Amino acid sequence: MNTNKLIINFTPTGMIPTKEMTSYVPITVNEIVDDVLEARELGITMVHLHARDEKTGVPSYKKEIYAEIINKIRAHDPYLVICVSLSGRNFKELNQRSEVLDLEGKLKPDMGSLTLSSLNFNKVASVNSPEMIKALASKMKNKGIVPELEAFDLGMINFSKYLIKKDLIKAPFYYNLLLGNIACSQPNLLHAGMLIQDLPEDSYFSLAGIGAAQLKMNSLSIAIGGGVRVGLEDNIWFDIKRTELARNRDLIKRVQTIAHANERELMTSQEFRRCMQLNKGNGEYGRDSLLKPIEHGS
Repeated sequence: MNTNKLIINFTPTGMIPTKEMTSYVPITVNEIVDDVLEARELGITMVHLHARDEKTGVPSYKKEIYAEIINKIRAHDPYLVICVSLSGRNFKELNQRSEVLDLEGKLKPDMGSLTLSSLNFNKVASVNSPEMIKALASKMKNKGIVPELEAFDLGMINFSKYLIKKDLIKAPFYYNLLLGNIACSQPNLLHAGMLIQDLPEDSYFSLAGIGAAQLKMNSLSIAIGGGVRVGLEDNIWFDIKRTELARNRDLIKRVQTIAHANERELMTSQEFRRCMQLNKGNGEYGRDSLLKPIEHGS
């Protein structure tokens, strides 16, 4: 869908970076909240959250940890669009991956990540069976939580069209297109263009790059009118030669500098809520089941 406003999807933590890899990755609840609030002051559209166990630092699916993070963020900004991770990289059972979707009221997430197929990373697999994907999509539909559709290759986009046919996901759609993973689409113009061209109507998208590809894919997306996914989840280095570790704020500021050069203004959370037909925030989150008609060309 056409808009010149830039979606900045902030991914502060992820599941891979550790304090041993970089002291800058936020792990505890307060560290994550502090980074999100600092990013909010700089200017972001939405945040993609991962929870970590406070004692061990390992990824967690526990809704209590997500609840604490969300509550502290919304105490300062009740309008920021919040997406929670439903990743299958570490957690295999539906009740684990979907537990956070049971949060309600002021703790309810607006969106939940939905990876659209299984895939291999460098050392591990992220297993997302068709039944698991459909079950997560169905629960989000029932809860009024919007999927953040994650696609690493063309087949995943095609599977999202299958979900549309099955009435499990509804427009407008938001896609994270992730390029540069070893077993998936690579960070070049051809692969990016094919992914974007194959998106269904009524779709917004952000380009993400894994590792050194983050800057390249963010820059490309800004130049062609897309959004960006940026943060330490995908890349812990500020420079391609890997001589300087990045802070989340450094990565956001760089994206904003590139956006300014391309005369792209930030899409605010409130604007994104209207585009995605999300509830207005400030106590009303997610999306109502009865959607307004899409206005094409807007």
